[in-house]
Amino acid sequence: MTSKQKLAIAAIIAIAALLCGWTLMKGQGGAEAASTHQEEGAHKEDDHQEKPGSDGKPAHDDHGAHQDHDEDKEGHGEEEGKVALSQEQITAAGIALKQVGAAHIESGLQLPGEIRFNEDRTAHVVPQVAGVVESVSATLGQKVRKGQLLAVISSSAVSEQRSELLNAEQRLSLARSTWQREKQLWEQKISAEQDYQQAQLSLQEAEVAVRNARQKLRAIGVTGTGSGALNRHEIRAPFDGTVVEKHLGLGEAVREDANAFIIADLSSVWAEIIVSPKDLQQVRVGSAAVVRATAFEANATGRISYVGALIGEQTRTAKAHVVLPNPQESWRPGLFVTVDVMTEASEVALAVDAEAIQTVDNKSVVFVRVDDGFKAQEVRTGRSDGKSVEILSGLQAGQQYAASGSFAIKAELGKGAAEHSH
Repeated sequence: MTSKQKLAIAAIIAIAALLCGWTLMKGQGGAEAASTHQEEGAHKEDDHQEKPGSDGKPAHDDHGAHQDHDEDKEGHGEEEGKVALSQEQITAAGIALKQVGAAHIESGLQLPGEIRFNEDRTAHVVPQVAGVVESVSATLGQKVRKGQLLAVISSSAVSEQRSELLNAEQRLSLARSTWQREKQLWEQKISAEQDYQQAQLSLQEAEVAVRNARQKLRAIGVTGTGSGALNRHEIRAPFDGTVVEKHLGLGEAVREDANAFIIADLSSVWAEIIVSPKDLQQVRVGSAAVVRATAFEANATGRISYVGALIGEQTRTAKAHVVLPNPQESWRPGLFVTVDVMTEASEVALAVDAEAIQTVDNKSVVFVRVDDGFKAQEVRTGRSDGKSVEILSGLQAGQQYAASGSFAIKAELGKGAAEHSH
């Protein structure tokens, strides 16, 4: 054999050996893959089987646990909003029971306001003449009667006016005597009629001068010449009231237009209301109104006696007021109030007391009487006048509910919810 033939035979043998080795390796890999696949299948079957618990029984799956939890929640929801109270506890808590029924409700507007002086019974007392304060007898807050002396001012203007009156009265006295003498002489034909007529004219002029002098004194609050000094000017109260402001001091020089005192009759006051333009059509003279204090528990009823015809340039609102009797003087000027103006009255089929409405979980509820206590019943409310509230849905006529004292039931309900959460 030649060398070329030997090389060809060796190459064929090497290729055959390689092919045999590759075939053997492929067979072993497939067997291993099949074995692995069988083991994974076995594991999956084991996973689907229930695992025994600690007591040897199959453990519950998650679905069953959730189902049991939902059932527990449904069982608890049947008692939600219910408060168990005995009759003794209801009486001790001061809970009053009423029945749902028809009511007369006056609906209206709630507007802000402020107590003011009754301007029809408020006086700004001025001296009316310039002078110097000699004495001040009135004190701040003092109750005074009509004509009571408040202060005394020494005024040269008053002295001049009184002097003028005295002179006029003296001239009148002389003119009257002259007229009487001339009348007798004329009647006796002793003097001429012309002298009598001249005396009569002089008398009339003197009378006019006296009336003029008296009017001047009356215009500045002085009556007659008085028994004291001519320059003494007395300032007196114009009506019964209270000294709410005083701006005079002993020895002080004052002008004729100085604001010496403010006298106010506090037996009645104004509740001044601020009315926006959109509400003006509903606020009318004669409308009933309820005035409530914001600083303490107090209310009073009255009627609107005035509604302003102008809108303020700065506030863009109008003013109205209610005249309130104030015999105890509890309504003090400057006190902020809320005024409920009644604009509509109507009869409603179902209503409860306003204090019976409570808020639980941001819902309006009424506590309805049940066999062993109360249950929070959600309601939809309508009109209200502060005393009664219309019920649109949630209650029926004749149902008993907690009127006064319902807040105690709400507190008990909140306490029970807190204990359950723990």
